[in-house]
Amino acid sequence: MNLIIMPLKKIAKLLFNRIFYVALALLIQLGWLFILVWQLAAYSKYISFGITVVSILSVLWIVNKRINPSYKLGWTMLIMAVPIFGLLLYILFGKSRVAQEIQEQYTQVKQESVPYLTQEKKVFDKIKDKDPSAAAQSKYIYQYSGFPVYENTTAEYFQVGDDMFPVLVKELEQAEHYIYIEYFIINDGVMWRTILDILERKAAAGVDVRLIYDGFGCLTTLPHRYDRTLREKGIQCNVFNPFRPVLNIVQNNRDHRKICVIDGKTGFTGGINLSDEYINQKERFGHWKDTAVMLKGEAVWSMTVMFLHMWSVVNRTPNSLEHEPYLPHTYHPEQFEGSGYVQPYSDTPLDGEVLGENVYLNIINRAKKYVYICTPYLIIDNEMMTALCLAAKSGVDVRIMTPGVPDKKMVFLLTQSYYEQLLEAGVRIYEYQPGFLHAKSFVCDDEIAVVGTINLDYRSLYLHFENGIWMYKNEVIRDILQDFVETLNYCDPISIDFCKNRNIFIRGFQSILRLFAPML
Repeated sequence: MNLIIMPLKKIAKLLFNRIFYVALALLIQLGWLFILVWQLAAYSKYISFGITVVSILSVLWIVNKRINPSYKLGWTMLIMAVPIFGLLLYILFGKSRVAQEIQEQYTQVKQESVPYLTQEKKVFDKIKDKDPSAAAQSKYIYQYSGFPVYENTTAEYFQVGDDMFPVLVKELEQAEHYIYIEYFIINDGVMWRTILDILERKAAAGVDVRLIYDGFGCLTTLPHRYDRTLREKGIQCNVFNPFRPVLNIVQNNRDHRKICVIDGKTGFTGGINLSDEYINQKERFGHWKDTAVMLKGEAVWSMTVMFLHMWSVVNRTPNSLEHEPYLPHTYHPEQFEGSGYVQPYSDTPLDGEVLGENVYLNIINRAKKYVYICTPYLIIDNEMMTALCLAAKSGVDVRIMTPGVPDKKMVFLLTQSYYEQLLEAGVRIYEYQPGFLHAKSFVCDDEIAVVGTINLDYRSLYLHFENGIWMYKNEVIRDILQDFVETLNYCDPISIDFCKNRNIFIRGFQSILRLFAPML
């Protein structure tokens, strides 16, 4: 009886899942377009010839674009192998930029913020006097993200979401003026219900409460038009790029950021979304290992501006961006003291600058003793592979920690396909055995660290809105290092034999996945 009931339950669950109907609608549209173009090509040799010419021109255009070579190779292979299907996919999903309207709005609000995000010269000069290499990294972040480096900021590191959650609740309860929240995933459960209760009470008390969530990230976790429900509760809410079952390139870009700003003096970010698995209240893929940072002080201003940028864009009011009401010390005239330097930054798919990846490359290329990395996905381009291998070959202790229990099996196989080349170069790789590792962190030479939302995969590095915290000589760097070292006790080291002795069919499948990695 159970053999019959269990499959029926799975089928029922699938049929009542909203993403099933979305995927079905997209497949139907894609299939209809393919059949239409294919029949047109079969109907006339001139149309067939025209499609071939367009495919060749598209390949030449892609090859000459200033984009990652892996992107060029993947799309070129697909278009040349199956011209009609490949060309359709590229037209629909090949671009890495969002709609022109969003691009123009985002550019405008960033320009309006320039006078409010000037780099304090004496702060930068202090870093330059200590270490010109660190100053160069900080200068790059400021020039290409627009967010300066700060002193007078404390940082607290959380090695798991279980530790962060009670602190977040405490800080939200103390909010007096505004709470700004921007997350990729929100899911009903203990975590979200606790936070929602606070947000409702604070909004009723006159606190300015605003929320942004991603339309695709919450596709299966929140009811349709949930933003209306929140607005009825007094919470201002907007959805970034609402996901619709219509084929278009806009759906390719998502808001993967995680930001919570309270009264302009406290800010949270990291890999932790607002869902119970992130605080281990619900088990998914074993123990969920994730990290976060809480900032208090002047650097929170940059996080506030990041949120206001996105709020103006999703609210379609770029001309109404106001800075003065939120300026540092508007609500907290007290001075903060903190060790070292903190530089929040955001990355966008709009400007053609792969800032998230370049921040990581800067750290790797300038490392002297060690670089320790946590990432849930290791799907890297040639530039990142070269940097990691060269650092290891030059004597730098390079270690990478990935999950032992995958959340996506195909992506996990793709991640493991990069192990062999890294191991041969001397990079050490460890898989976290208790469960899924979702942390995104770099720590280097006891001096520099990054904690944020940016994975080592193509989507994070090229297609998504992301954010991170670059830290130099801050006391919290010691905590990040200690967490990595202690977590090694729960990891299995990966050997070169593991890679070479895998089933030939698995290795063959991994080779195919590698070819199309930029499109996954």
